[in-house]
Amino acid sequence: MKQKIIDLLLETERPGIGNLCQHMEEIGFFSAPCSSGNHLACEGGLAEHSYNVYRVMNIDAACKLSTDEYNAMRDAIIITSLLHDLGKCGDHGKPGYVPNMIKDGRPTKKNPEQKYKQSKDKPFKGNTDLMYIPHEVRSVAIAERFISLTEEEEFAILYHNGLYGDFRYAISSKETPLYLLLHHADMWVSRYVEDEKQSE
Repeated sequence: MKQKIIDLLLETERPGIGNLCQHMEEIGFFSAPCSSGNHLACEGGLAEHSYNVYRVMNIDAACKLSTDEYNAMRDAIIITSLLHDLGKCGDHGKPGYVPNMIKDGRPTKKNPEQKYKQSKDKPFKGNTDLMYIPHEVRSVAIAERFISLTEEEEFAILYHNGLYGDFRYAISSKETPLYLLLHHADMWVSRYVEDEKQSE
């Protein structure tokens, strides 16, 4: 998974992309969970989700766009799909998610110390040591420390959660093809492909 993602990003030949790939490894992109307790709340979940979004977005684009339109958008598809949730890694040396530890039984006279275990229902939680910035904003900010995003790429990443994100009221009637492709792919994989209940 890691090598597939790196190879795709390097394929764009965007100046600075190699340094961004190295930074992604340093901040834990390839080992981070994708959510606290929803889809792919597991080690490596973020990378798996990002690659799933790329696969669906790429297929959708190839089906819905002309060959010339698809070829012109190919780099943007790679960049936005693989980096849309980059901000979930955290920033400033702090991870975005930390283990969600809950009480494991009650202390007794024999064993007075409270024990803890990682929750099975919600294995991770947002890191309260990291100031709250929407992950969409953080994704753009981290990426642009290393590469230049186009205006359309910034827009697609910033608004990719559509009506489910912090900027739900700002997107209405301003949708672009790149944004719609990313939003649909993200919703499809998170709500259907990666949803354990749907998979059963």
